[in-house]
Amino acid sequence: MAETNGTTHRTYCPLDCPDCCSLEVKVEGGKVVKLDGDQRNPVTQGFICTKVRHFPQRLYGPKRLLRPGVRDGAKGEGKFRPVSWGEALDLVAGKLRETVDRHGGEAILPYSYGGGNGVLSQDAYDARLFRRLGALNLAPTVCAAATSRAAEAMYGQFPGVAYQDVAEARLVVVWGANPSVSSIHLVPYVLEAKRRGARLVVIDPRRIALAKQADLHLAVNPGTDLAVALSLVRWLFASGRADRRFLTEHADGAEELERRAEPWTFEAAASVAGVPASDLETFARWYAESSPALIRCGWGPERNRNGGSAVAAILTLPAVAGKFGVRGGGYMLSNASAWNLSTEGAVAAPPTDTPTLNMNRLGRALLGETKLEIRLLFVFNSNPLATLPEQEKVRAGLRREDLFTVVFDPVLTDTARYADVVLPATTFLEQAELSRGYGAYVAQRSRPVIAPVGESRSNFEVFRDLVRQLGLGRPGDPEDPEEWVAAALGADGRAEELAPLLAEQGIGPARFPRPVQMVDVLPATANGRIQLCSEDLDQETGGWLYHFRPNPEERAGSLTLISPATSKAVCSTLGELDGKVASLELHPDDAAARGLEPGDIVRVWNYLGEVRCPLALSRDLRPGVAFLPKALWSHHTLNGVTANALAANHPTDFAEGATFNDARVEVELVERPTRPVAGESQEPAFELLAGGG
Repeated sequence: MAETNGTTHRTYCPLDCPDCCSLEVKVEGGKVVKLDGDQRNPVTQGFICTKVRHFPQRLYGPKRLLRPGVRDGAKGEGKFRPVSWGEALDLVAGKLRETVDRHGGEAILPYSYGGGNGVLSQDAYDARLFRRLGALNLAPTVCAAATSRAAEAMYGQFPGVAYQDVAEARLVVVWGANPSVSSIHLVPYVLEAKRRGARLVVIDPRRIALAKQADLHLAVNPGTDLAVALSLVRWLFASGRADRRFLTEHADGAEELERRAEPWTFEAAASVAGVPASDLETFARWYAESSPALIRCGWGPERNRNGGSAVAAILTLPAVAGKFGVRGGGYMLSNASAWNLSTEGAVAAPPTDTPTLNMNRLGRALLGETKLEIRLLFVFNSNPLATLPEQEKVRAGLRREDLFTVVFDPVLTDTARYADVVLPATTFLEQAELSRGYGAYVAQRSRPVIAPVGESRSNFEVFRDLVRQLGLGRPGDPEDPEEWVAAALGADGRAEELAPLLAEQGIGPARFPRPVQMVDVLPATANGRIQLCSEDLDQETGGWLYHFRPNPEERAGSLTLISPATSKAVCSTLGELDGKVASLELHPDDAAARGLEPGDIVRVWNYLGEVRCPLALSRDLRPGVAFLPKALWSHHTLNGVTANALAANHPTDFAEGATFNDARVEVELVERPTRPVAGESQEPAFELLAGGG
């Protein structure tokens, strides 16, 4: 890394977003002063989101961890005394060794979530360390578990429509996604399609930005996407609009799908979804009559107990209606399957008898409500206290005095405040990386653009040091980052093509950068055919695939609490930069029914707990729904608790994903303040933080 004052460096953003933006980073005096987009990524178009534009505030902000620390106070206080890296790693290595000797490797839980990481910072040296220790496996189920499982079972590795080809569509359906805050580079292509005469349908409980420009907005009740999708399937078959020739040639299970969709007339679906049956029929007719027709399925439909079946039903529609085989037609979900940038060849597989913990059950596991006995928790690339359901169980588990917790992160997260040892991590601007987009069809390679801030170190470096310190290295282990990058490119089978591009330009295209589904890419299922009623999924649901299950927590007058992403953070990353107290949003009719006014301090509660925050009103939210943003930090509410505290740990119908949108709550007045509530960040003053004494 060669940093020159007043120079601009090229890199990319690896945060958990489909776009994988190329960046220009201006550096002066060894510090990042500006981030902007560049043109190397063909979908970036030279602009980036405001979240990443503000990233220098994370680099040098008051919560940035500058040096290792050991707890010096009660868990949760966030007080640590600074120590050297040598002392910190000695302590961590000693605790790892002690835990294995006294309780076995299965008493160690490495907790991370790799949505926004690359081949050097996730499932690399960290996997080598914990697998050789015999640590627990972690199932990454907090997001995309059901969607990934549905897509894999039905289509196999089957990349979707490219951003650039969205403009070719004559009908664009945005279903359970909000590109304006979570993949902004898709928006111009959707609007270009509209400019060319395409219709736009948006399915979301909120009137999001694209819904305000849509030809049809279906503001469905959360958790009813399955019924809506099956009503379209039924109509396509019953009206003769199903492409039975395509189904005969390319799909299995069409007859069974038709049978299971039979009960879902437009009227039946409308009764549970809370939208007019006539609107469902309009949607169905537009979809049948339009070509190319594209469905952009997001991750919103999976966040309820019917979530897996809902996504599967949505993904049947392009096959049933015969929308594949043309540019701009088919579906978009995750395009990660266009790549196989894996370092598994450099990491031994975990023993087959090693137990696995569903990450959504972390709180229960820490509290002894499972068969697992966790004595050491090592958190990296994640902030579980801000992102998991049953938040108060997670918090109670983190308070355990007999639990040794290590948190390795660039900033002092809510989780890190409960750590016994904190280790300062580098950000993507301070380390080398290789990763791929899961929307944009690009892989990108980066080098550090600045030296590590403070004493921060990369994941690769720290886990490599722990492997060495614990004597877990083996002859022939690749230890240089370049060897791991080479292994990842080799696994993808395109090293000769990609390596020079990545070295010279920092970016390379997928094998099919603009694939036409069923032409350039074909289903990668066992028999090469689309599985409309997958036997694997049906077995996993106990024979109830596509069966709509009412929420047993539904009560007359209760509200459905949803927590979608916003423009303020990527998952919980960058949440520390927003110091304002968040407001609960309600439709004015729901507020009036409860005697509530904007600005009131309210209590949002159910049997799991309560959140206290101000109230805001919005007609963009459908009645019966309450909205509190995703992955808030403790300083964003008046009692330090967020929406995740009200989310039960009921799994999706398959893949055991999280069901945040199943939360049912009541809202009532706490007080009516005479002046607005201002949020104040609770910053501990100690020497590990930027600006500390």
